[in-house]
Amino acid sequence: MSDSTPALPDYVLDPNAVLKDVSAKWRHKKVPDYTKTRADYELSLLHLISKKMTHEHGTLISMVENLVKNWEIEASYKADYKEWRTVDHDKYTFAVNGGPATSGEHMLNVGTYNAIIAPNAYYSPEHADFASSHVTFKTMMPTFAWEVLEVYSGPPTVAFRWRHWGEMKNDYKGFNEKGKRVTVKAHGKVLDIEGVSVAVVNDKLQIQKIEVWFDPLEMFRQMGPVAGESRSGTSASVATKCPMGF
Repeated sequence: MSDSTPALPDYVLDPNAVLKDVSAKWRHKKVPDYTKTRADYELSLLHLISKKMTHEHGTLISMVENLVKNWEIEASYKADYKEWRTVDHDKYTFAVNGGPATSGEHMLNVGTYNAIIAPNAYYSPEHADFASSHVTFKTMMPTFAWEVLEVYSGPPTVAFRWRHWGEMKNDYKGFNEKGKRVTVKAHGKVLDIEGVSVAVVNDKLQIQKIEVWFDPLEMFRQMGPVAGESRSGTSASVATKCPMGF
């Protein structure tokens, strides 16, 4: 008898699966280069905190990590929502910290950073579009590696804890909630944040719904004070903001 078990989709087996979709409509007219980000994930550098986890290929935690990495690539760089292979197009929604559910088209319009960061003393989505937000953060931190630390439940509802980290190599330059240009001097240290997500997937392991919980201000606290302000002054301003954006 032949094995009738359906094959697992490539986007849960290979973190770079969707990068092979060369005919897709990519932003900037080319497939993005994740080489350095993947290298920082795999290698332990003297000046950079490396990954904490090593997952065996084909395990649930490995598949969850690969799915989310491919989803992030598509959300950030595939300009046509219909070409996102990691989501169920008819049902997909995204929400942060208990906020309203938004569509894939919404994320395409505002950008991945603007979809998750509330206005604060360092940054405001109201004063940045998709392109400028990516320039702001990728200039400051050229690589921002991501890993799954734990998986608490399996499909169809997958709950997991994750970690995002990278080195602040260059100055941060952005616009805050008041529309004021702010600068934070690079300190060369690691920015390291954690959060929890719950995703509902279909029988193809495509995301139908994903909710993310984390403190979006933690990264800014680790960056340090805005140039010209004391650490206590900037910290006080940030502390007055609800990390959930409400």
